[in-house]
Amino acid sequence: MSMADAQTIVVVEHDPNIADLLDTYLRSAGFRVILASTGEQGLTIINQNSPALVIVATDLPDIDGFEVCRRLRARRAIPVLFLTSRDGEVDRTIGIELGADDYVTKPFSPREIVARAKAMLRRGHASATSDADIIAIGDDFRIDLAGREVQVKGQAIALTTREFDLLVHMASNQGTALARRALLDSVWGGDWYGDEGTVDVHIRQLRSKLGEELPLAAVWGFGYRLG
Repeated sequence: MSMADAQTIVVVEHDPNIADLLDTYLRSAGFRVILASTGEQGLTIINQNSPALVIVATDLPDIDGFEVCRRLRARRAIPVLFLTSRDGEVDRTIGIELGADDYVTKPFSPREIVARAKAMLRRGHASATSDADIIAIGDDFRIDLAGREVQVKGQAIALTTREFDLLVHMASNQGTALARRALLDSVWGGDWYGDEGTVDVHIRQLRSKLGEELPLAAVWGFGYRLG
């Protein structure tokens, strides 16, 4: 990815007022912004530009934001931030299960979007420049930090950006019980506004993708322990 692409954000939002507001604030923060008003247009633009981050509304006029994320995740691992008009646990869970890395409920502060975008890109850059180490979890699980790949018994398993970062953090602290809040601060960042239930959703996703043999245990009333 080029330096220009590393600063590119695609915003998929059909409301022109919201789109223009995000465009103004993100450009003022130094990002290159490309706007799309439909899901299909957004997917085309994403394929043509290889952005560092995608911000997508869930309530689009053609295919919804969930479908955009589903199709994107089938091909690429670009971080995704959802803009949702709904504030239910079910909607948030659907978004995370489809591979969204973060979400914001409308109405929102454009400054919050800029802060979250910067935090997501900082974490992605830090992960991409890690030493080329391999972290082993037992005999069956291998994490390639440089390649950002997880293998289970030699088979590569696709994880979202946030799932991978969560697994790496827990694997780096094997045997230690980690509180949900500590996991949020370390993986999502101290400036993330979500609640601790987000950790539970991502843990369920890791178990689903990596299998019950993953030595990941809940510590009742506290958090989780790997190994």
